[in-house]
Parts: sequence; structure tokens; C-alpha cells
Amino acid sequence: MKRRYKILGGSLVVVAATAAGLAAYVSHEGECHPPDLMAAGTPTMKAAVYRCYGGPERVTLEAVAKPVPADNGVLVKVRAAGVNPLDWHELRGLPYVLRMSAGVGAPADVRLGVDFAGTVEAVGKNVTRFKPGDDVFGGAAGAFAEYVSLAESRALALKPANMTFEQAAGVPIAAVTALQALRDKGGLQPGQRVLVNGASGGVGTFAVQIAKAMGAEVTGVCSTRNVAMVQALGADHVIDYTKDNFTQGTQRYDVIVDTVGNHALGDLRRAMVAQGRMVLVGGPSDGKWIGPLSGAIGVAAYSPFVSQDFLFFLADLNQNDLEELRGLMQTGKLTTAIDRRYPLAETAAAIGYVEEGHTRGKVVIEVAAPTEPWPIR
Repeated sequence: MKRRYKILGGSLVVVAATAAGLAAYVSHEGECHPPDLMAAGTPTMKAAVYRCYGGPERVTLEAVAKPVPADNGVLVKVRAAGVNPLDWHELRGLPYVLRMSAGVGAPADVRLGVDFAGTVEAVGKNVTRFKPGDDVFGGAAGAFAEYVSLAESRALALKPANMTFEQAAGVPIAAVTALQALRDKGGLQPGQRVLVNGASGGVGTFAVQIAKAMGAEVTGVCSTRNVAMVQALGADHVIDYTKDNFTQGTQRYDVIVDTVGNHALGDLRRAMVAQGRMVLVGGPSDGKWIGPLSGAIGVAAYSPFVSQDFLFFLADLNQNDLEELRGLMQTGKLTTAIDRRYPLAETAAAIGYVEEGHTRGKVVIEVAAPTEPWPIR
């Protein structure tokens, strides 16, 4: 028996030491990558890059090699790019689990940004869906740059003529997240009651509009300064969280889309119908190891013990859903509420502003000349 305990104790020590070693390895900060060496005459473009993990001060504007489209690829001249919380998470390499794919010590891919809108400049010989001159929007790595290249089958769609490049650039990640939360996870049906907690943020502003387009009765939760904006986006009811707590009210909702994660699951349950669904698409991001993913653990542990469904998911940015959103944009049922615009040279400031967590709608980076007047910031 003593020998068994010794073996067990030794095994635990090995496991603990291995875990500690892995933790130290994943979380360590490496030196910044030097700029890439390019052959003389290589076509270049300006791009926002980060060569080591850290805050916005790590972002620099550099000349990098201009991408060349593959045989099935599309080269887009970027006009505008949308900023998402994902961008500052990648910049800081947080939570640490992100570094397992993004690069340990320093980022493997130094380019930043995903959402973009622009004009097709060139296509590969096998491309049939797009042609030079097409105005498009979509998502691809390295969008904070003058050009981006991606396969025609990836997240790319024609830009509706009634949307500016700035508006279209704010759509991909946030709107796809809202769509999948309501349609796929929430199972939203016409006539149901939906509550969007965080209705004035990037995902929230789209969730309000998409839920209305799906025939729901929509309640948005936001702060006092954003009430008018959420009403203008189509919300039937708006709750000012500085004055009222929706979890303590008498209204019950079929679907709750929570982009904030600032209420206990038990409190949210009180605001739901017996077979309601709560979809968590955001949450506290101050944890260095798993960050917002802590919400996934919480809902997975809680949901089996109650009649309601508590769900967490990561959105899948894909072409089919961009096409569905394009239809809503064309019919005027979906637009982008733009908070601030920054030039490409101020990408660091744009990411820093989004990281503060008080964005009203979307933040957009103007890569080329803006197509609508700049507001005073």
C-alpha cells in the first residue's frame, strides 16, 4: 500500500512539474521578430504589424511584401478594415491558450486584422466567382494593410451598393457572430422575445437588427448614452442597465444573447422562459490563461441541471453567412453603427480604443481615402 502511494505521489509530482513547465513555456515573452528580408524589387505595401506580444505600442506600420493571389485566390485592394476584440487579444497573445496556435514567445504571423472591404485587383486563373473591379467584403488574416489575398471559396462576398466600404468592413466577424447566435444556437423563431445584453456593442448592434429581421420582439440592454442609438436600430424595448436590472424584472425571454457576461447564470435563468436559451458570445476578458473561455466552462457545467439551455460558441466566419447578411444589407434591414474611424497609420490607437471596452457599434480603419466624411473624434 505504501508503495502504491509513493507511485501515485511521484506521478502527481511529474504531472505538476510538466504542467508548470508547459505554463512557463506558453506564457513566456520572446524577443521581437526582426523585419522580413525582401529581395530587391519585391512589390511592397503598407501594413500594420506586431513582431512581439504586448499592448498597442507594439503595432508598427511597415512596408511588407505585397501578396500574390494563388490560382484559386483573389487579391483585394483594401479600402477599409473593421476592428474587433479579437485583434487586441491576438496583439497581447491573451489568453495564453491562444499562443498555442498563434505562436509561443512571439507571433508566428505578424499581420493584424481580419475584417475588410475593398475592390478586387486581380484573381487567379481558376477563379470564377469574382473579377477585377468587384467591390467585396469579407475576412482574412492581415486585413490592416493595403492589400489582402484569400481563396475565392473563403469568407468573401460582393459588397452591396447601398453600403459604404466603411460600413461593410464592420460587418463580417460581429454580424456573423450575431447571426449564428440567434439562428443556430438560439433557434430563434418569429414572434419570440429576445433580449440582447450589450446591445450597443459590435455584436449587439447587429444582433438587435438581425433579431428584428427574423420577426422577434427585441429588447436591448445598454447604458443611458446608448439608449437612443439602440432604439434607432429597431429595438422594441430598451433597458438602461444603470437604472434597471432585467434579471429582476417580470419579463421572460425565449432567447438571451449575452455579449457581456456580467450576470450570474442563476440570475439570467430567472429572466428566461422554462425552455429558453441563453447564448454567451462574450464575457470577462481579464483572465490571462483562458480569458472569455471561462464562460464556456461555466455554461457547460450549469446547463445540464436546468430546463433552459445555456450555450457558448465561437463563430465560424464563412461565405454562406456573409451572403445571407448581404441580403439583409441590400434590403436595408442591416447596417453598421460606426463609432470611430482611424487612418491606417493610427491602427494602434484604434485597437487600444476597442480594448477599453466602451465601443458604440464598430471601429473602422480607413486604409484608402474614406468614401464618406470623417466625423470629429
